[in-house]
Amino acid sequence: MLVGPNGSGKSNFLDALRLTAQALDENLDNALRERGGVGEVRRRSRRSTSLGIRIDFVIDNDALVGHYAFQVAVTGDGDYRVSREQCRVGVVDDEFDFFDVRNGELAGSTQRVMPPAVSDRLFLASAAGIDVFRPVFDGLSTITVYNISPDAMRRPQKPETGDLLRRDGSNVASVIGRLRRERPAAKERIVQYLSRIVSGIIDVDRKTLPGWEVIEFRQEIGNDPHPWRFPGSSMSDGTLRALGVLVALFGGTTALAGPVGIEEPESALHPAAAGLLLDALRDASEARQVLVTTHSPDLLDSPMIRPEELLAVRAVDGVTAIGKVDDAGHKAIKESLFTPGELLRVDQLTPSRESSQHPELFS
Repeated sequence: MLVGPNGSGKSNFLDALRLTAQALDENLDNALRERGGVGEVRRRSRRSTSLGIRIDFVIDNDALVGHYAFQVAVTGDGDYRVSREQCRVGVVDDEFDFFDVRNGELAGSTQRVMPPAVSDRLFLASAAGIDVFRPVFDGLSTITVYNISPDAMRRPQKPETGDLLRRDGSNVASVIGRLRRERPAAKERIVQYLSRIVSGIIDVDRKTLPGWEVIEFRQEIGNDPHPWRFPGSSMSDGTLRALGVLVALFGGTTALAGPVGIEEPESALHPAAAGLLLDALRDASEARQVLVTTHSPDLLDSPMIRPEELLAVRAVDGVTAIGKVDDAGHKAIKESLFTPGELLRVDQLTPSRESSQHPELFS
């Protein structure tokens, strides 16, 4: 959980992961243009003419460790080039495989045969054809980040395969339809959580219209023995957001169950539902890494939250620092003196100085 006030940089952190995934799965140009171009993405600084991202990773419970980093330089004409890219992956206390690309030229690698490099694309997408680098590509390119929009979920949608929920949840009907056919247990899991969060709901499914599809809820009303049917357009923001979050957590195919980030999953939910949402987040994290941003004390009021599950986020003079909770906060949570929510209310969740230090981009 990334915890911090508005404007501290929580969403930017998730978007850096999303940019990396999009640049690998699609291409770097699309990822930059979607965000207004390289000039809008780079750090706001008169001296900075580049942007860089480094991700240190653990794959399959310490089976593989390493890091992946790339730097994009802004050229004089407002264009860009990948000035350097590096990947190291291996087993702890054993030899590592690596590649190092500089300005579109392969500068070094442990592999004798490698694909050609170019300066406008990330090399890892091509290197994924080499077995040792494939797990890194698979892990990073399947990161998904969601900012669920109830309005987008209400609108009729064109039918599609529903393999992956869109960022705003707008294709939820297609995803629900696929789950009903291919993964009924996952759909039932979603409905079970939703029924605990929203009283009376017993099912949600896709409803097909000529050329369109929508979601339809079945809900028990009063003493009527027959559940009533409601289109998504009639449901509250909280209900639709809860459905979108649950589908984001449990609705991906097995091949696409990479890390998932969700922005403010508790938004529009009643405070009493926060504990149920936390249960769903924990449940999903058994199978995939889950990252959420929040500034909700209600979601953080559970005494079951461990300090190592929290990353405190602060912005000082325009620079975001993200790190483990400082010693005072860690002790207060560990010894059950305060819940994280209580510390957040009095603005006492801050990152430790040591954990918020950044490693070198390349090593």
